[in-house]
Amino acid sequence: MSVNYGSKRVVVGAHYGLRDWLSQRVTAALMALFTLIVLAQVIFSKGPIGYDKWAGIFAAQWMKVLTFTVIVALLLHVWVGMREVFMDYIKPVGLRLVLQVFTIVWLTACAGWAVQVLWRL
Repeated sequence: MSVNYGSKRVVVGAHYGLRDWLSQRVTAALMALFTLIVLAQVIFSKGPIGYDKWAGIFAAQWMKVLTFTVIVALLLHVWVGMREVFMDYIKPVGLRLVLQVFTIVWLTACAGWAVQVLWRL
């Protein structure tokens, strides 16, 4: 007869762990690299920085693609972070679901606005 000392550990939640941690680090590194690229373009540009300079920086196709990639990375970074905060600190499931849905809607709207601004340049 076997004796069961203690109970088995029941793990609940989404089981994301390493994937979330890694996605946070990769997206943060991508955003930092993008910031350095934009800063380098601003620092090494000649003349006053006005709308024309900014529009010129983001007018190149490679810069638009890079900016779009960073927007997607930012949205993923925010989503993973907010989901973790909600799962850790919001215990009522209904409230957590409402906050997660609101966050998804908000981030989707922000993504649409950012893309609209980016491709209008």
